[in-house]
Amino acid sequence: MTGTTTTTGNAGNVPPPAARPKHNLLHNFIAGGAAGVMEICIMYPLDVVKTRAQLQVGQGSSMFSTLMHMIKHDGFGMYRGILPPILIEAPKRAIKFASNQFYEDRILQFYGNTKITQGQAISSGVCAGITEAFVVVPFELVKIRLQAKENAGKYKNTMDCVSKIAKAEGLMGFYKGLESTLWRHAFWNGGYFGLIHTIKAALPKPTTEKHTLFNNFIAGALAGGFGTVLNTPADVVKSRIQNQGTGPVKYNWFIPSAITIYKEEGFLALYKGFLPKVLRLAPGGGILLLAHSFIMKLLTNNSN
Repeated sequence: MTGTTTTTGNAGNVPPPAARPKHNLLHNFIAGGAAGVMEICIMYPLDVVKTRAQLQVGQGSSMFSTLMHMIKHDGFGMYRGILPPILIEAPKRAIKFASNQFYEDRILQFYGNTKITQGQAISSGVCAGITEAFVVVPFELVKIRLQAKENAGKYKNTMDCVSKIAKAEGLMGFYKGLESTLWRHAFWNGGYFGLIHTIKAALPKPTTEKHTLFNNFIAGALAGGFGTVLNTPADVVKSRIQNQGTGPVKYNWFIPSAITIYKEEGFLALYKGFLPKVLRLAPGGGILLLAHSFIMKLLTNNSN
């Protein structure tokens, strides 16, 4: 029959998803990895402070006193445990951005629209977070063991830590806290990617390259802060699960463990380490988006 068209998912005269500009996945992988390493090298000491606060049961030290103690007594030891996150940071951040683009493209293709909605951005972010979580769990576990104050002197270095965990707990020991890590990354990525589009739309339209970079930093920082509010309870639970060795197991799954912490230590205990965490991930989110956007532009220009 002529003059009749059938649409499946595309409404009205909405152009197909192919009309949406797409980034090269390899470029996204490289830019995400480079941006992640840059962010962690700048912000890592706050991550150590955050972990030590999360592992404290009862009243703990303030962020400032913990940081000063680390500077005074640890020196470069404040970078203890940085090798595992450095090793995983490039693929982790690359997976974050590349998988988020992949899921955005699939969602847009399914619904037939060319501009991502906030709900769709949240969905793609959650899916990207879940994908990312499966990759990072073993590296996170080794990092937590090395960062924990009570483990000082227990491990000579990263490889010694890996060897001792493997011997005492087996290969599956590296996947302790997988479920809570899935929650942590789903919450953060959903909040981060879900809010970026809204913030960018609310900011004044950039007229210069510097203005664009500024907008990216502001959007990334605010979205990173929001993601941190959402995922800190899951992060606290994850840290405690992963620091458990072969002894008695007090924490296992996210929700039951969160309830235990709430009953024993109060609601605020679920936000232990929040201040150093948000001070890292809010500007860190801005650094991440800023560096990613800048490197993506360089790669795209050089390939043309």
